[in-house]
Amino acid sequence: MKTIIVVGNGMVGYKFCEKFVSHEKSKNFQLVVFGEEPRPAYDRVHLSEYFESQDAKALEMAPKEWYLENKIELVTSERVLDINRDSKTISTSKDRIFSYDYLVLATGSSPFVPPIKGVEKKGVFVYRTIEDLEGMLAYAADLKKTKPNAKAAVLGGGLLGLEAGKAVLDMGLEPHIVEFAPKLMPRQLDSRSSKVLQLKLESIGLNIHLSKATNQILGNGSIEGMEFGEDDLLDVDMLIISAGIRPRDELAKTCGLEIGVRGGIVVNNKMQTADEHIYAIGEVALLNQMIYGLVAPGYDMADVAVKQILGETEPDMPTDIDMSTKLKLIGVDVASFGEPFMPASKGHSIIYEDKTKFLYKRINVSHDRKKLLGGILVGDASDYNMLHQVYLNGMPIPEEPAQLILPSSDGAASFGNVMDLPDEAQVCSCESVTKGQICGVIENGEAKDLADVVSCTKAGTGCGGCKPMVKDITEATLKSLGIEVKDSICEHFDYNRQDLYKIIQVKGYTTFNEVLDNHGNGGHGCELCKPVVASLMASIHADTANKEYAIQDSNDRFLANIQRNGTYSVVPRVPGGEITPDKLIALGEIAKKYDLYTKITGGVRVDLFGATLRQLPLIWKDLIAHGFESGHAYGKSLRTVKTCVGSTWCRYGMDESVSFGIELENRYRGIRAPHKIKGGVSGCIRECAEARGKDFGLIAVEGGWNLYVGGNGGANPRHAELFAEQIDNETVIKYLDRYLMLYMRTAKPLQRTAAWQERLEGGIEYLKEVVIEDKLGIAKDLEEEMQTLVNKFECEWTQAVNNPEMMKRFNHFVNSKEEDDNLVFVPMREQKMPEPWK
Repeated sequence: MKTIIVVGNGMVGYKFCEKFVSHEKSKNFQLVVFGEEPRPAYDRVHLSEYFESQDAKALEMAPKEWYLENKIELVTSERVLDINRDSKTISTSKDRIFSYDYLVLATGSSPFVPPIKGVEKKGVFVYRTIEDLEGMLAYAADLKKTKPNAKAAVLGGGLLGLEAGKAVLDMGLEPHIVEFAPKLMPRQLDSRSSKVLQLKLESIGLNIHLSKATNQILGNGSIEGMEFGEDDLLDVDMLIISAGIRPRDELAKTCGLEIGVRGGIVVNNKMQTADEHIYAIGEVALLNQMIYGLVAPGYDMADVAVKQILGETEPDMPTDIDMSTKLKLIGVDVASFGEPFMPASKGHSIIYEDKTKFLYKRINVSHDRKKLLGGILVGDASDYNMLHQVYLNGMPIPEEPAQLILPSSDGAASFGNVMDLPDEAQVCSCESVTKGQICGVIENGEAKDLADVVSCTKAGTGCGGCKPMVKDITEATLKSLGIEVKDSICEHFDYNRQDLYKIIQVKGYTTFNEVLDNHGNGGHGCELCKPVVASLMASIHADTANKEYAIQDSNDRFLANIQRNGTYSVVPRVPGGEITPDKLIALGEIAKKYDLYTKITGGVRVDLFGATLRQLPLIWKDLIAHGFESGHAYGKSLRTVKTCVGSTWCRYGMDESVSFGIELENRYRGIRAPHKIKGGVSGCIRECAEARGKDFGLIAVEGGWNLYVGGNGGANPRHAELFAEQIDNETVIKYLDRYLMLYMRTAKPLQRTAAWQERLEGGIEYLKEVVIEDKLGIAKDLEEEMQTLVNKFECEWTQAVNNPEMMKRFNHFVNSKEEDDNLVFVPMREQKMPEPWK
């Protein structure tokens, strides 16, 4: 029996073992694995999760028992020191010698520590192993005992540096990121996307220092600061170095294997070194003159090496390796694929940027606009998997490629369905799983749900970036076979929004923690489930956003829309667009009093821009004194009911559209829903209120009102569909009560009525059966639920200004009433605007 020795038990070393034992020829070999760490291989990709759980077992790729069961000899806490190629032996730190027939070097990489004066001081760490993290936690705990406001810096603003930044946040220290380059993630992002990422990270508490070359680390024994130049200092109490990696190629050097100029063991596309009996895989291997630091190429290398050693001639590693990647850094989506940086000579770039929402999307397309060549996504990478597949498989793109990244008002994608992908499309690059394999295990009965698919194919078990697409393909395949699919809202709940609605309603829960404790999967919740539960509480109990403001989206938390310079806009309700001269004068006087920019909105209201957080309650108080209330422009709720003047003034008007619009807006004001709701009432078929572009719209005709539902404006405008004809006011309200409550009960989070209606099995005809004909016998329940919400309405602004405890959150600083002195405005057309970004 021949012996294979693997030096290194990291993720790639483990993957070699996994691929080896699954091969039918493995029984002819003995496999011995050496790891210098005291534990078996663990998941370094998700290393930062250790700060939350401090459970090393949870990160294990496989327990020690797995190695025993598969007859693999695992040697831990023992370092290999030397290779004798002539005798085909290795020697270890315990003076033991082992013989091999094949040797696989999977030694990975080590953190690069710049030669900075003082780097040896106490409190300076590298970010690489669980032991490193344990040392950081212990040091941070001691720090906080004597210095509660201790600061920690991370040297390096790349991928690992930002992960280390999250670690600093998790340890409860004030975080600082120090980067030599003029931008964050310089290898993955262009300047504009990097700036958007920086703004987002700063908004959640990270302090970013760019273009900083560290001269020395200050302190007497322990770190006390960093010096960048004369009078350029940063006081810190701890430093984490994450300035890149270097291949662990020292073993190869000692035995004379070929090494690259900048390090790394030179290999061919069979992963062989200069010695045909020695292979190198992972971050230590220099393939195509490159070190590949991603998991997926490392796993492919392990697969190739296994097959070569076991006598297969195929496959070889390709010369062109896809380096596309999707990550979540400190809760922020970041992704790049194909050619993220592309010269104008090769194609065109299309960019969508919204700094108010910390979003940046860039795609690069061919000159003929027919091929997708690459792109960058920051802030929202939900479309990454599909864009990546379109790029990889050369799939056709829309005539207007910008549709691929422009925001859609209904959440619909512009590139079709996942089932349009060819069967050979590689969905999971870490495990080389294709769409055909996923569909196959479902169709042949091996898999009955997503967990089974993952178990059978291992798709999604690597970096995790492909999980959304694996889920979509699984669900689409199950549905095609007539199998019901449940769609949970996030990892904290095994329920979709509709399920949680019923649970909260039946159980009578009134807080997020009650729902999480009784029906969640542990943890503290996330940015997905918290706003969903908050919306459900509002839809069921008429709770305002003030009750549990900590679980609200950012705008709901402060009852106003945050703008690009950190100020807020205030939109009071003007039902139906009707306003008295006195109220118009009051709006003008309040705007002048607080020096606010004013504009008429698309919903025919007055928007007041430029309010600071501390000013918000003061402005609301003045507005309330003049008879105004919250317009809920910040919430997923009814915004406006737009009206024309109707028969009150217009010679063409067939009914009193203004009065009915006011009645409807006052009825549904403040009602929280899966997405925003807009209405319109036109007094005749000339449609001056654009009612057919709203979630619900009414047009006066001979004999009553025609009711339309499921329309919207935005990037993908939809005309509302005719729902009922020639009905009176009372019937309109009855049908709308039922329709809106059914939508609020059953739609997915952030799904507009148009998308909900379109995806509803049976479509508009089914809706008519349920709402008009009461096919399900729930009409009375829907009406009563809506009436309860109507009866319980309370203005959130009034509630906030009358409650001293609620008022405490409207300060820019938690410990001071001072304003933000960084706000800069410039003149514009007799008003003002925020200073443009440079």
